[in-house]
Amino acid sequence: MAQAATQALGEAGLARAQIDGVLCGYATTLPHLMLATLFCERFALEPAYAHAMQMGGATGAGMLMLARELVRSGRCRNVLVVAGENRLSGQQRDNAIATLAQVGDPDFELPNGTMIPAYYALLASRYLHESGLDEADLAAFAVAMRANASRHPGAHLRTPITLDEVLSSKPIASPLKLLDCCPISDGAVAMVVSADAPAGARIAILGAGQAHRHQHLTAIADTRNFGARDATARAFAEAGISRDAIDYLAIYDSFTITLAILLEETGFAPFGGSARLLREGVFAPNGPQPLNTHGGLLSFGHSGVGGGMAHLAETWRQLAQRAGERQVSPRHTAFVHADGGVLSSHVSLILSREA
Repeated sequence: MAQAATQALGEAGLARAQIDGVLCGYATTLPHLMLATLFCERFALEPAYAHAMQMGGATGAGMLMLARELVRSGRCRNVLVVAGENRLSGQQRDNAIATLAQVGDPDFELPNGTMIPAYYALLASRYLHESGLDEADLAAFAVAMRANASRHPGAHLRTPITLDEVLSSKPIASPLKLLDCCPISDGAVAMVVSADAPAGARIAILGAGQAHRHQHLTAIADTRNFGARDATARAFAEAGISRDAIDYLAIYDSFTITLAILLEETGFAPFGGSARLLREGVFAPNGPQPLNTHGGLLSFGHSGVGGGMAHLAETWRQLAQRAGERQVSPRHTAFVHADGGVLSSHVSLILSREA
């Protein structure tokens, strides 16, 4: 986290003394009761406002949204948003299982031995049945994300994979296989939301929206609206633009089914049509709406809150034209969507490069 924060402050041209707000993501491998304060102590910060947040995979986007509100209100001028943990090397398997089990309902789900892959597998079975998508359609997203990650030096998984390799990989929870699932990774991301954006890369948050319709799988009432639709509508209403203005996409992808569902529910693909648009090149790096050019959680890696924030960091780099060999043609306006839990907490953001 300190390494990521140092890089962020360097790119923003800010000294530590100028940071007057700190938002810190939770870390399952460091369950400290005052993680934001602990980080400030270790990183030599003395902000006027600081706390940690817990929204599952939506935490990073939620923190960025809150940071904007703190700056807008005048409470802070420079808010450091940071998260990271060593989920791969810093915990044993049993500890990881015990922590992630909190996502399940203690009365109706956990007694059946379910875990997060099983919840998403049940969602996948239902969604494939309703939408007409199939397992090969989901596998195509895994192949695409790995191709993107192969161009990122910091990605966890960089070796290209084929459709057949995805379909023949180890079954985890039918219909999801090993390569339909994100890896567990080590990593951290930090960003700065400032009232005084530096010259050269002024990226504004035009719109933001949230939605929270359920926590547990057994409480889902509508498989056509998990909450992403509502969060997206709120973000676009605030931004005052249409989807036609979006030329970059960063969509949460803990599993291949997550990516397919969220692309369709946010309106960037018709119901059952996400894989078709993928194969047509719409979401390719050279397409009209490049998607997760860093490789997403599926291949760049999932380091908890930092894994979700990597979507935001890559979006900033693409809009600022600082993505190196991954840089796509100039992009101006991006849509970011993150979810936490079992498609439970949703945050949508619209970012735009200012002239």
